Amino acid sequence: MLYLISYLIDPYANYWKEFFFRPVKVILIELLFSLFFCILISEASIFINTKFNGLISWMERPVLRLALQTLSTLVCTALIISMEFTLGYFFDDKNIDIGQEEIRGIGQWLIVSTIIAIMISGINTANYLINNWKNTSLQAAEFKQAAAEAELQALKLQVDPHFVFNNLSVLSELILENQQLGYAYAENFSKVYRYLLLNAKKDLISLEDELKFVQAYIFLIEKRVGTGVVFDIDIAPEHLHLQLPPLTMQILIENALKHNKTLKSVPLNIDIKVDANNRLEVSNNLIPLERKPLASGVGLINIINRYRLLSNEEPNIQEDQSTYKVSIPLLKLGNY
Repeated sequence: MLYLISYLIDPYANYWKEFFFRPVKVILIELLFSLFFCILISEASIFINTKFNGLISWMERPVLRLALQTLSTLVCTALIISMEFTLGYFFDDKNIDIGQEEIRGIGQWLIVSTIIAIMISGINTANYLINNWKNTSLQAAEFKQAAAEAELQALKLQVDPHFVFNNLSVLSELILENQQLGYAYAENFSKVYRYLLLNAKKDLISLEDELKFVQAYIFLIEKRVGTGVVFDIDIAPEHLHLQLPPLTMQILIENALKHNKTLKSVPLNIDIKVDANNRLEVSNNLIPLERKPLASGVGLINIINRYRLLSNEEPNIQEDQSTYKVSIPLLKLGNY
């Protein structure tokens, strides 16, 4: 490309008239010499482009990125060309004085090398932007799928006959026994459904809103299960503004209830807290069911997939002989 562009710029230069009339050894040495410095210019251009990718975003500051990358490419190319002609001068057996023709050749070589360096930089930039666009599109599609799965889980909960009939059965009993408690149960029952309808499609929600929903959900569980399950929630007010995907806490609580017994003599303890690293921890003691349920793991998989799209941090699952704990990163609004 270097020779081709040079020829197109000035096809009638004396250099081309004498090019093939020189000894083969001289031609090969010049070609190898040019190839080496062309590689240097190409790699330098690629290196500058890659380095700036980690420093200045094309999306956030395109004008500054263009100016600095172009300037850096020009300076680097000029330095390499200077080094090339300096070495060429010292290794030239003819040891001729640099005249007007040679100065013209140096200028032409510099211009052509700069054009090629900028072309290579442009190709790399275009490749980077296309790949970035493709990755963003794929992430958006994956997140949309994950959100759809979460919404599907919410819809399943809404139409789950066991969930509906169990709560209606408890509600009817409470109304007969204690109308005030029955009213409170109905209120929390409606809060759960309202939350599912309004927030299932959202990417993120505040811990405060999720906690309000979970408290209503826990109220239903405690009135249905009784003292067979004990909840301990310890979340400081300064953490309530942090974000997480909606229904995350509900899925983890449901997962604990699904895989463990809820006995009055040995209750299932579900602890919810935020640690020093701004991670939500939902843990429970293990009281395994005699007949294990068919676990699809869709809920936990959905949480993990959504966090892979939202953050560099991922949920962490720990299990030993007595405890099962899931640690979820809480996100700051605008930093995901």
